[in-house]
Amino acid sequence: MPAAADLTHPAADRIELVGVLAALGHPVRLEIVRKLASGAEAFCGEVVPDLPRSSVTHHLRTLRESGVIRQRPQGRKLYLALCRDDLELRFPGLLELVLACRSRPLDSECDEQPL
Repeated sequence: MPAAADLTHPAADRIELVGVLAALGHPVRLEIVRKLASGAEAFCGEVVPDLPRSSVTHHLRTLRESGVIRQRPQGRKLYLALCRDDLELRFPGLLELVLACRSRPLDSECDEQPL
């Protein structure tokens, strides 16, 4: 995992929609966000599926740099938390919409609606 000095997180006003959507657009990263949706901080091993270490590092870095999660090292463990407040401040309702649409069929509320 990255050294503590490498764990930079964007300020809330620097989080960009393109980065958030790109981060949430990958199934592994979306699953990580779903597991963190309860709001509780979780140890990396509890959240990340069985993947090669390089893949885990890539997915967590993408989520962190986009402003979706925070990472906090403690000893030999890395703790993850969803940046729910920052995302809600920047893009009200986006995270809730993404989490609500996780298992609905295409003909549900999450389907495209005419404007």
